[in-house]
Amino acid sequence: MPLHLTDNADASPAQHSRFFQRLHRRYGAQLATLPAGAPVRASMEQTLAALHAQGCDTGTALRTLRQLVMERLMRLDCEAQAPLQVVTQAVTELAEVALDAACRQARQELDERHGAPCGPDGQPVQLWIIGMGKLGARELNVSSDIDLIYVYEHDGETAGRPDGRGRISNHEYFGRAVKIIYSLVGDTTEHGMVFRVDLALRPHGNSGPPAVSLAALEEYLQIQGREWERFAWLKSRVVAPFDCIGTPQVQALRAVVLPFVFRRYLDYNVFEALRSLHRQIRDHAARRSAGHPGRANDVKLSRGGIREIEFTVQLLQVVRGGQFPELRRRPTLDALQRVAQAGLMPQETADALARAYIFLRRVEHRIQYLDDQQTHILPTRDDDLAWIAQTMGYTSCASFLHELDAHRELVAQEFDTLLGGDTNKACNGNCAGPHAGTTAPELETLLAELPPALRERVAEWRTHPRIGALREEARARLFRLVQRTAQWLRDGRASDEAAVRLINWFESLLRRESYLALLLERPSVHEQLLHLLGAARWPARYLLQHPGVIDELAGSALLQERFVAADFERDLARRLASLRSTKEDDDETLLNLLRRAHHAETFRTLARDVGERLTVEQVADDLSALADSVLRVTAQWCWERLKNRHREEPQFAIIGYGKLGGKELGYGSDLDIVFVFDDDDDRASEVYTALVRKLINWLTVKTGEGDLFEIDTALRPNGNSGLLVTSFQSYANYQQQRGSNTAWTWEHQAMTRARFVLGSQDLHTRFDAVRASVISAPRDATALAQEITAMRDRVLGAHRPPPDQFDIKYSPGGMVDAEFAMQYLVLLHSGAHPQLLDNVGNIALLQRAEDAGLLPAGVGQAAASAYRELRRVQHRARLDEVPTQVTSPALHTERSAIEALWQAVFGHSVGCA
Repeated sequence: MPLHLTDNADASPAQHSRFFQRLHRRYGAQLATLPAGAPVRASMEQTLAALHAQGCDTGTALRTLRQLVMERLMRLDCEAQAPLQVVTQAVTELAEVALDAACRQARQELDERHGAPCGPDGQPVQLWIIGMGKLGARELNVSSDIDLIYVYEHDGETAGRPDGRGRISNHEYFGRAVKIIYSLVGDTTEHGMVFRVDLALRPHGNSGPPAVSLAALEEYLQIQGREWERFAWLKSRVVAPFDCIGTPQVQALRAVVLPFVFRRYLDYNVFEALRSLHRQIRDHAARRSAGHPGRANDVKLSRGGIREIEFTVQLLQVVRGGQFPELRRRPTLDALQRVAQAGLMPQETADALARAYIFLRRVEHRIQYLDDQQTHILPTRDDDLAWIAQTMGYTSCASFLHELDAHRELVAQEFDTLLGGDTNKACNGNCAGPHAGTTAPELETLLAELPPALRERVAEWRTHPRIGALREEARARLFRLVQRTAQWLRDGRASDEAAVRLINWFESLLRRESYLALLLERPSVHEQLLHLLGAARWPARYLLQHPGVIDELAGSALLQERFVAADFERDLARRLASLRSTKEDDDETLLNLLRRAHHAETFRTLARDVGERLTVEQVADDLSALADSVLRVTAQWCWERLKNRHREEPQFAIIGYGKLGGKELGYGSDLDIVFVFDDDDDRASEVYTALVRKLINWLTVKTGEGDLFEIDTALRPNGNSGLLVTSFQSYANYQQQRGSNTAWTWEHQAMTRARFVLGSQDLHTRFDAVRASVISAPRDATALAQEITAMRDRVLGAHRPPPDQFDIKYSPGGMVDAEFAMQYLVLLHSGAHPQLLDNVGNIALLQRAEDAGLLPAGVGQAAASAYRELRRVQHRARLDEVPTQVTSPALHTERSAIEALWQAVFGHSVGCA
């Protein structure tokens, strides 16, 4: 619906504004030059052309355009209640149009005097005007200054004039260009200015050159860039000239900026930098308001103001944006939603902060409409305050101020919670608390404070070279963490073993100081980490390999939730889209993205497992569902990047066997998979072989983030001597004993646990039919029993434990006996009992076999319970990295139950056929 404006300016609520009144006195005759409706780039360029046609030079035309746009925005905002984005977009596009016009004029003037600047190979050199802050985020306010940085592509010299004279360095050329652009946009004339221009964010600040080369910028950011500058560059983008914005050269700038702003690992070092920056801002605001109480009511800089919303969002973006590219959004409102979608903030909190942001920005605009002043302080005149309340839709100043206070209190509370401010009362153990003001002890002093077990281990740091080489700040963080751990030991909140493992973990990560900062900032994460380290050895080793996953402990919902494949795949799709938007979607980046996502989900399951929130079966279900998702996503990405693909959707499937097929994966399990295709294209075999090779490489190659899975394809037709990928018809013929080349009995045993993992619904249906046909085919009971017991004897011979030991998996009465017995029953009886065809796992199948009368009463149920317990014991042993063998009489009941199952099925004990 179009925004409605009254025709009579005198009837407009905007008429109260002294600025509005001045504009009508000075530019009343020209107001109609701006086309009707909300100002946008096209209408502004049309107006600019009209003003040029009237004889205005560029500077005058730009200033006049600015006044016409401001008058229109006041009316749209105060009369038609225009959405905030209409206003901020218009002011942003005004700045872009002005900078583009000024840049074009500057280059035209300088090219005539000095020739065009040239690069090392004589190529033209671009100038990029980088908008920072609100300009970069497309959210300028109506009296905003614009923070700019000028970067040119290459050093070199200009071409000179045709007569060979006038040649100057590119550095000097672009320095002069900046001065011309400033005069056209920032100088004050009789028509005012277009925008105040601030160059203080450029390298070396106000002491630095007005324009820098890309190489100089890269060197500065790598060597001298400070933490607070990362927040400034977070919202940066090239805003002018327009003809450069979409060019490939701009990618080089992006490649310099992104690694500076977003670090590879979770980056909690920025907390202290932001605290310091915020402290400076509040101190400055306090000094300004000293003796002037009215200045304390600043909707931008005071407690609970706009800046605190921006800082809240930017902190979460900078901390996590390196690993989660979907958070890299410049506009505050967009970024808030991304933060909530990533689970970093409750959705209701994000929505409340968004409402507060919109409210405060609309108030800010009305403050600035009054006199066209760059101020954010509520007016003290009653009539001005009443006008603001009225144009915001309130019937009284009191109701308006009540709403203002409510929004600011919410913002302040969220900001204090995030930064762990002293005023915060709702940290619940998650904020930094008072540590920031404490001084860490020296090592000898620290040792004197520690309990014996911890003291003995930490004493080794006296001669540890990497401890001695730590920066003072990092060593202080490390020692404070040891102090906190020692206190928890004394309080009984941690074990000696967990504390020593934590010291080992610290030592492996001394080069990644941000993890120390994370634990210091989040005591709840520190405590959860200690619990995990103390629970078993495998979690401790996993955390050493993948330390970045510890931030998952910060989420309060971690232990209450389960893995959801749709959410996992949607998050990966969102990250891929973000990487594509910045052209960062190279193979290495995507390989690491997949690995980080997989490690994080594995760790979440591990934390729930160790916390006893999941059964062994639920752990296996979740790890299997995660593997399915990783296979789906990886196959899709590999197909999209396959150079010789011949169709949009592959006619291809993955069949899972073994633990993957039976949904019984454990931590670190490999994947038994078979690849098939159903495609008549002449090149199909070649194309799908290339796909499978790429897919296996993506799954198994080790990068800086580790690997995903080990892949075993030995169960494909003809095993390791067979084709890597088989046509579905060949696979079906092989399994169904058609032709001279057919499957062995042990392969049919494996088929009982086979499962369709990914592919088209048609292939899924056909696979299920083949599987059912293979499993339910008539068989000779005696021959089948002989083959399976012979296979069992071979397995026992290869894994025979010592006489006094019971191996949970391989000994007689172990898990393999239950699995082989059940496979025999399925292969022999599923034709008559189709309920045995379903791939529902051994525990459920044993109960079904008993219900069908294939086992004596109680035998199936007892074996199922025994199998469940053996799986639990095996799982715990592997978590603690101890042998899966026990000394008799341990697990005697379970062993007896499974031996009874074997006896009932085969009529003899294992090895006694």
